[in-house]
Amino acid sequence: MSQLSGKNALLTGATGGIGPHIARSLAANGINLLLSGRRADRLQDLSEDLRSEPVRIETATADLTRMDELRGLADNAVSALGRIDILINNAGLEEVVPYQRHEPDQIQAAVLTNVMAPFLLTRILLPAMLERGDGHIISIASMAGRLGMPFGSTYSGTKAALSEWGLSLWMELQDTGVKVTTICPGFVTDAGMFARKERDAPASIGSCTPEQVAEAVLKALHSDKPEILVNSMPVRPLMTLKSISPVAAATLGKKLGLVEFLRSLTKPPRDADTE
Repeated sequence: MSQLSGKNALLTGATGGIGPHIARSLAANGINLLLSGRRADRLQDLSEDLRSEPVRIETATADLTRMDELRGLADNAVSALGRIDILINNAGLEEVVPYQRHEPDQIQAAVLTNVMAPFLLTRILLPAMLERGDGHIISIASMAGRLGMPFGSTYSGTKAALSEWGLSLWMELQDTGVKVTTICPGFVTDAGMFARKERDAPASIGSCTPEQVAEAVLKALHSDKPEILVNSMPVRPLMTLKSISPVAAATLGKKLGLVEFLRSLTKPPRDADTE
């Protein structure tokens, strides 16, 4: 898609973390939006914030853990905008916690939201894209899905599934006109979990900003790249090392402070209310 103005996009997870940054970037480039999230009040606030852009802004609440609501969301998007040219699978649940303390219902919700929702929403919208011979599926995964994240094993597992699914679909849809891109941010500053915990990743590991992730979405829309990594430090050498020796990669990650940093995030702050 070389010309973005006038295209229609469905963005899930629009109000959380990097969602608003992606929404603003898309709207600024003339893309009409169906914004989806769990809270109607936040969707309304975001839509009002985007009203200055000369694009259509529609909203829809949806529980992405339910198949009927996924189909309803897709139907609402098509009804509101006429067609969906771009699907951005951004909604996700993230938790840093020792696995034995991760509650089964939280694990299930993460799998449904991070994996099943993108899989099924794409399955619903893909046939129309293929019929037109045009479309783009963008999924926000994570470097945690490419390298592993101790104390975030559920999150890492779901994002790994999303990454490999995206690559498989990219290969499958070659020459159909439908593009597939997976974006893998590192630790995201100023938004999401790490912002809530007011913690910065060690400089040796690197990080990225929400704005850089939003820029990566635009970069994806102007390309046919299957994967875009977003991180301030080079990570492909570590990915290569992991493919050769997971033990060596884990040892290096530990030396860089990754394990201890993530372990520290599982502990409540010293001034936390314990009542």
